Order: sequence, then structure tokens, then C-alpha cells
Amino acid sequence: MMIAPTNFGFNEEAFITNKFQQRPDKSEISKIQDIVLNEFNSFVELLTEKGVSVHVHSDVPNSQTPDSIFPNNWISTHETGELITYSMGVSNRRRERREDIVASLIAEYGFNHIDFSDRENRNPPAYLEGTGSMILDHKNKIVYGAISPRTDQKTMEDLAETIGYDSVAFKAYGKTGELIYHTNVMMCVGDRYIVVGADTIDEKDRARVLDSMASSGKEIVNLSNDQVHNHFAGNMLQIENDKGETILVMSKTAFDSLNEDQLTQLNKLNDHIVSPAIPTVERIGGGSARCMIAELFLPVHN
Repeated sequence: MMIAPTNFGFNEEAFITNKFQQRPDKSEISKIQDIVLNEFNSFVELLTEKGVSVHVHSDVPNSQTPDSIFPNNWISTHETGELITYSMGVSNRRRERREDIVASLIAEYGFNHIDFSDRENRNPPAYLEGTGSMILDHKNKIVYGAISPRTDQKTMEDLAETIGYDSVAFKAYGKTGELIYHTNVMMCVGDRYIVVGADTIDEKDRARVLDSMASSGKEIVNLSNDQVHNHFAGNMLQIENDKGETILVMSKTAFDSLNEDQLTQLNKLNDHIVSPAIPTVERIGGGSARCMIAELFLPVHN
């Protein structure tokens, strides 16, 4: 599922914790929505050409949600039948949660809705921004999460318990030493591999996290800090097309930063790699290709 923006822009509130965002020049503000919509449509076209079924929804007209292009932060679906909505640390992003989309998915596929969004109202509030905050290893039933102002450890542990997964929490750092706001900028879990910026992980946590990854039996593809901090290389997602082929999605920015050995590994481990050019989304929104996709895992009913 992907959300076509109607009013994409620089989110001042999100910028407080998202150091990947860059403020636009005043001269380009009026052009940003059209540029980003073109980037979005080209991305959808690339996926469709590879046989991926893309469910596109448009943001509401005259939207006041500049980050709506990143739906994975407010919703996730699961083969075991859950549809989960999440608590959002950025208050102006809470309007991105769409009751109409939730209702249509439940009606069409029979999901059971589990709502974690009420944790925004606790004292103190607790945030967990979907599959931005968490990386799910579905095969091994593990939730990985880098703790940050947008990722509460207790809420992540409660979520993991709800879906029957173990949780692995840690700290990871951005280029100015801040806590990385979303785990999905520094790691990705595929069916046979894990891509990770291991050196971003706190030294006190690193061995424990890497041991967990190694015990999963998956091949490790390591990223440099430069690739994570400056090129969105950790922001990847493996999906399937209508033939059951595996497709690794990453932005052109991320793809161009990979070295020959990394590309050899990833090409060996996937049937296809798709790398849309989304530079305006990345620069102004502070998110990349993975953030733009909310996977639809259709329930497997026994």
C-alpha cells in the first residue's frame, strides 16, 4: 500500500527528531508537491512493471499531513490476521491514520484490528511508529527496535508479545550522535539476509544484537556509517511480485552508494532490485523508499 501525497512538504515538528530532513529553499516550496508526486508515480510504475500489486490511496484533498507519503509508520498487517495501528510521536502526523483505509482492509480481507494509538494519551505518552520503529523478522519471529523518542521499548515489547515475537531492543546513533529516530534507516530483514549498519549500534548493545542476527541463520550484509547516515542505504524492503519473485526495493541514492561486493551479495539474494529516484522525498521528507510502502500481508486463515 502506498499513499499519494496531496500536500507534501517540510514537516517542522518532525524535524526535531529526524536529522535526515533538510529544509527547502523558499524558492522551491511552491514546486515541491508536483515534484514529489512525479517521484511517487514513477516509483509506483517501477513496482507495477515488476509485477507488484500496488494498492494506491490518495491523501485527502487540502491535506494538513505533509508526511502522509510514509504510511508504514501508522499501520502494519500480518499473515496471522492482525491489522495494527500505531501511536505517533509527531502530533501532526496522527491525522495520517485513516479510518476509511482501515475499514476497507478489514472488510476486504478480514483483519482483526489492534489499536496501539491510545498510548499517545498516556502519562507519559509512549510512541511506536510502526515498521519505521521496528524491523520484523517474520521467519524467526523477532522484532528489532532502535530505542528513540519515537520508539518506546516497553511498547515495542508489548507489541512483540501481542503478535508472538521476541524483541531485541538497542540504541543506534546518527551522524551527530543523536539516537537514530527510526530503525528502518539502519537495517532491513529479508528472507535470507539482514542488511545492517552495525557500526551505528551502541557498543554496549552491538555484540548482543549481532549475535541475534547471526543465530537467525541469515546472511549479513554490512553497511558503513556513511551509507546509513548520508545515503539512506539501510532503508530497504524486500517484497514479492505476482510470480513469487523477491524484489529488494531501495532508492537510487541508496543503490548508488553500494560497493561492488554489497551489490554482488544483494543481487545473489534477490530476483530483482528496484531503485526509484526519489531525491526530493528523501531530502525534504527525511524518509526513503522503504518508508513509502506499507506491506499488505494477507491473512492466512486455517
